[in-house]
Formats: sequence, structure tokens, C-alpha cells
Amino acid sequence: MKWEVQREDITKLEVDAIVNAANKSLLGGGGVDGAIHRAAGPELLEACKKLNGAETGEAKLTPGFKLPAKFVIHTVGPVYRDGKHGEAEKLKACYENSIKLALEYDIQTIAFPAISTGVYRYPLKEATEIAVHTVYELTKDSTDIQKVIFTAFDEKTENSYKNELKKIEPS
Repeated sequence: MKWEVQREDITKLEVDAIVNAANKSLLGGGGVDGAIHRAAGPELLEACKKLNGAETGEAKLTPGFKLPAKFVIHTVGPVYRDGKHGEAEKLKACYENSIKLALEYDIQTIAFPAISTGVYRYPLKEATEIAVHTVYELTKDSTDIQKVIFTAFDEKTENSYKNELKKIEPS
């Protein structure tokens, strides 16, 4: 099993699946969600319309269409209020349900964005801690998932992921 951090445009990664930090409609939006919809083409929107949205923490799968990734796993992250409204549990569920789908569909390589850290205002350090530790616990003994990539849009996010990975995999 390999975990890595890449400062990269998630829509350019050649992996089995990329995870989309989607809104509840699954019909596209801003940030990562909008970028994925634009890169995948209009077929992604049509496929998402058939999914009837998703609740916070849920994950649903579509083909990747024009993306290099075979699949897109759409998950709805929580909007951060104050950390006292179940936000951590909901964010953890995003990663858990995405990994469950990956296992169900024989996805061996998967890339995650920093779910909820943009317009949903989840504090970066807490969000990357939840992401790394949840994914690590679910995949550390897996023979099915070969590689997990945490993608970062900027240096601050990249460093936050790297710091968390050092805690679980000191080199």
C-alpha cells in the first residue's frame, strides 16, 4: 500500500478513481466540483442527474467520461459551522464511504481532494488529520487498494497532508 501527497490538478491524474467534493445536488458547482464537471464533459452531468443527489457523508459513483480517471466518486462534505454539529463524523463518513465504493468497484488507485476545506470552511489541519487517519485505517491492510493520493491545490494543503502522513508513516 502506498500513500502519497501530490500538488496537482486532480482532473489530470491517471488513476482508477478521483473523488469529487460535491454539493448535495451532485450537479456541479465551484472549486474541485466545477473543475471535475468541466473536465469530464457534459456526460458527467447527465449521469449525476440520474443519481438524485446525495446527503452529507454519502458517496456515489459515475464513470469518468473524458477524465483520465475511469471513475468519479462523488461525496458531499459537511459545511463547517463550529465543530459541534457532527462535522467531524460527517467528514469521516465521506472518506469511509468513498473507500467502500472503491473496494466494491475494484478500484486500485484513488485520489482525494481536501474535502470541505474550500467554500465549506473546514479548518485545514483538522480536515487533513481526519482524511489521512481515516483512509490509513481503512486501507493499511488492504491488498485491493494499491495507492491513495491526497491531492493539494496549494503549498499549505500539501504541507498539512505531508505532516499528517509523517505521523502514521515516519520515514
